[in-house]
Amino acid sequence: MTKGLGDMESTSQRNAAKRTIKKAASAARSKRTLANLPTSTRTALGKQGAAVARRERTGKSSPPTRAELYDEAKRKNLSGRSKMGRAELARASGNT
Repeated sequence: MTKGLGDMESTSQRNAAKRTIKKAASAARSKRTLANLPTSTRTALGKQGAAVARRERTGKSSPPTRAELYDEAKRKNLSGRSKMGRAELARASGNT
């Protein structure tokens, strides 16, 4: 009975290949910079950052960001919160 090419590798070779693949995948994820994101995502992140900065300057707590609304919805255990946008989260949690 003959061995196939896949049967000739040793356990250490297989583990080394797995480690190499994991390292390559990790490196690819870490290179995901803001410049590589879609324009709509960059715009949304910029607006969210501007809103946070504006609130910090003025001392106001409104309007909350989607992340803040999501955290509040999580505390209130609202179902479907992960699929909701900022406005939906605001309505659902009572922050209109």
